[in-house]
Amino acid sequence: MTKQATEAAGRTTQRGAHEVAPLPFDPRKLNGISERMIVSHHDNNYAAAVKNLNKVEEDLTHIPMEAPAIIWGGLKDRELVFSNSMILHENYFGNLGGSGKPTATMQRVLGDVYGTFGRWEEEFRATGVSLGGGSGWVVLDLNLHNGSIRTYWSGNHTQALASAVPLLVMDMYEHAYQMDFGAAAARYIDTFFKNIQWEEVERRYERAQRAISALR
Repeated sequence: MTKQATEAAGRTTQRGAHEVAPLPFDPRKLNGISERMIVSHHDNNYAAAVKNLNKVEEDLTHIPMEAPAIIWGGLKDRELVFSNSMILHENYFGNLGGSGKPTATMQRVLGDVYGTFGRWEEEFRATGVSLGGGSGWVVLDLNLHNGSIRTYWSGNHTQALASAVPLLVMDMYEHAYQMDFGAAAARYIDTFFKNIQWEEVERRYERAQRAISALR
C-alpha cells in the first residue's frame, strides 16, 4: 500500500472531519506540468471540495427532519458531488508523479481486454478529447460486480459506475490544464500520459482483485 493510500485509510470517517491529503509527489518534478498549476489545482479545487463536503455533512447533522424536501434533496445532491470530487481528485493526484512507462502487468491486463494496450490507450485518449473544453473525468474502472475493466466517460462528479474501483483517473475539468495549456486539451492529455504512475495503477488493480475475491 502506498503512503497516500495508507494515509487515506487512516483518515477519519466521522462526518464533517475529512482532511486534505498532501500531494504524493514533488510538484516541481512533473514532466511538462508546472508546479504553479498542479499546486493551484490541489490547494484550490481539490481542497475546496473537501471543505465543502465537511460543511454539507455538518449541515446534514443539524437539519431538522421536518425540513422541506427541497432542502434535503439539495444537501444530499451536494454531498454526492463533493464526495466524488474528493475521491476522484485523490485518485488523480495519486496516479501522477511517475515516468509514464506502463508496467508489464498493466500492459498485459489492458491488452487482454482491448486487444492491444495501444487500443486501450487510443480509447482513453479519445474519451478525454471528447471532454475537452467542457467538464468531467475519464476513469479506468474495475467493476466489482463482474470483474470487468472499462474506460468510462463522466461529464460531472456524479456520473459514476456503481460498485467500481478507479484504477486510473484523468481530470478533464479545465482547471486541470488551462493554466499551462490554454484550450489545448489534447496537449494536456499527451502530458498526462508522460506522468502516469503506473506502479500505483497496478497496486490499485491488485487491491481491487483482492476485494473481488473477498466479496465472492
